[in-house]
Amino acid sequence: MNNTYFITGIGTGIGKTIVSAILTEKLKADYWKPVQSGDLDISDSLFVKHLVSPDTIIHPESYRLSQPLSPHLSAKLDGINITVESIKKPQTNNHLIIEGAGGLMVPLNDNELILDLIKSLQAKVIVVSQNYLGSINHTLLTLEVLKANNISVEGIVFNGTENQESEQYITNYSKVKVLGRIPKMSVVDSENIKKAGQHITL
Repeated sequence: MNNTYFITGIGTGIGKTIVSAILTEKLKADYWKPVQSGDLDISDSLFVKHLVSPDTIIHPESYRLSQPLSPHLSAKLDGINITVESIKKPQTNNHLIIEGAGGLMVPLNDNELILDLIKSLQAKVIVVSQNYLGSINHTLLTLEVLKANNISVEGIVFNGTENQESEQYITNYSKVKVLGRIPKMSVVDSENIKKAGQHITL
């Protein structure tokens, strides 16, 4: 059975793209970033392509926005109107890793959020968490929003420097499965991406 996983995070810059690359490589899955905001010459799709097997299918983005801003604002500046309805999941017979933009409550337009996109795509969610002051709050809030919206959560991946106390609290309180933890990489390359997959159970 092939699965569709939506990779979301508790914020921006906490490792969604690296975790997406690790899962794509581990599962020999397809990869898709529906909405890309920022420098399109160094997009997340290109970054993942550089890190995974050459035969991996990288599906084209639905929206490519030029400004490194929230998608709704970047789209406005580019003269584009994003709608969740227009974002169609690629056809594939393979596992599919979908990488979100920022966290759940990131706006795509004046009325729709990344959360609405997840609902539309009917994907299982994997939450990427990272330890910093405030991360317990951000992680539990993310999980609560998913639960309140009846969205299936496959589990949590902790990325970066370990904090056993924080991770234990999040696990005990949320009762959400921990899929694994990714140690901080000194070098992000295809070899370390492949090795990191051994730390995740999926």
